[in-house]
Amino acid sequence: MPRAAIALGSNLGQRLAQLQAAVHLLQRLARPGEALLRAPVYQTKPLRCPAGSPDFYNTVVELDYDGTPLELLAHTQAIESQLGRTRSAARNAPRTIDIDLLYFGSQTCDAAELVLPHPRLTQRRFVLQPLADIRPHLILPGHHLTIAALLARLRSTEPAVTLVEADW
Repeated sequence: MPRAAIALGSNLGQRLAQLQAAVHLLQRLARPGEALLRAPVYQTKPLRCPAGSPDFYNTVVELDYDGTPLELLAHTQAIESQLGRTRSAARNAPRTIDIDLLYFGSQTCDAAELVLPHPRLTQRRFVLQPLADIRPHLILPGHHLTIAALLARLRSTEPAVTLVEADW
């Protein structure tokens, strides 16, 4: 059974509560009895969002999932809807919850609705930092460097992340 990593973000409402609710619902999708890895929560400045957008809380979780990547994507989109996310015409508009599938074991996918590993994962500090906290030695399919090495080599104008909750 593959391990799947999922990035979570929230910048509307009770951000930590939104992340906790998403993790609770994701846990229901995980293989019973298997550990769900949970990275610390970081606060990050909005990146390429409309002016005045609130800061995000971001984290990453990893779980065992018995299904296909597209099935997991459908579940994560249903969780977003359940937690009140509404799609906006404005790109990167503030949202109660954002759930992105980062990788799915060693599988790759290049479908219209899903690309794995996530195509911008290695360019985003707000994803690499929490992922490095739980899987620093992971090498993504199609890559040669570990997550920790990718984070160390990251050249980005993205602002630093700030730890909010280490154990939540």
